[in-house]
Amino acid sequence: MKYTRETDVMKTGASDDRQKSTQRNNAMKTGASDAPPQFVRRIVVDHRERPSGVPAALAAHPNVKLTIHHLSLGDYRVNDTLIVERKTLTDFAQSVRDGRLFAQASRLARVKSARPCVILEGTRINHWSAALPRSAIQGAIISVILVFGIPLLRSSCPEETADLILFAADQLQRRATKLPQRYGYYPKGLTRQQSYLLQAIPEIGPAKAELLLTSFGSPAGVASASIEALQMTKGIGPSAATKIYQVFHGP
Repeated sequence: MKYTRETDVMKTGASDDRQKSTQRNNAMKTGASDAPPQFVRRIVVDHRERPSGVPAALAAHPNVKLTIHHLSLGDYRVNDTLIVERKTLTDFAQSVRDGRLFAQASRLARVKSARPCVILEGTRINHWSAALPRSAIQGAIISVILVFGIPLLRSSCPEETADLILFAADQLQRRATKLPQRYGYYPKGLTRQQSYLLQAIPEIGPAKAELLLTSFGSPAGVASASIEALQMTKGIGPSAATKIYQVFHGP
């Protein structure tokens, strides 16, 4: 009976683990398919990726339109904004050995029309040692990220790779459609705002900005003043007067 109870407890624990794993996977899929309104992910898939399972996982999400094509660079291209190079652990090791990885990374780094990234898929890290020493793999990862400047994402399976592709595409889309935000100090009050505006001019600090506002009344008055009139302001020399004038009128 004792053995039976322990077995039941173990089964219950395993069942709970499976349930939690399923919940995590469902949560990821829900997040990945939470695309911006009216945003259709148009994904061009390299024809060699068909057997990987990633295209099927992508097709299971809403707002995804797949096209199978031959890609000369990358394995997935999303809306011409994201290029993804997918590599399994074995392929990554082999591409390091034959030099293919660094040639691909160099080409990806030169792309200006889209954001490139590499997704490294798999969890059986110990199998790397069969192809290359672990230090060589780590050095290659460092080169991709720090030398070539290409983000490298980790994935455990084709389904997670599909989720990462959609997450990345959605974030880039949100960034492209969101109005830019200003960060930093926001002066309050009209006088402080006018002073803050003038302080953007080289050689003009808070004290000189205050003197200029006292003499000319507003930034518009400063902008309409001649170099000679600016030089008559206390603390404004020929160099500062010239720079103020050039900011508003050009060289």
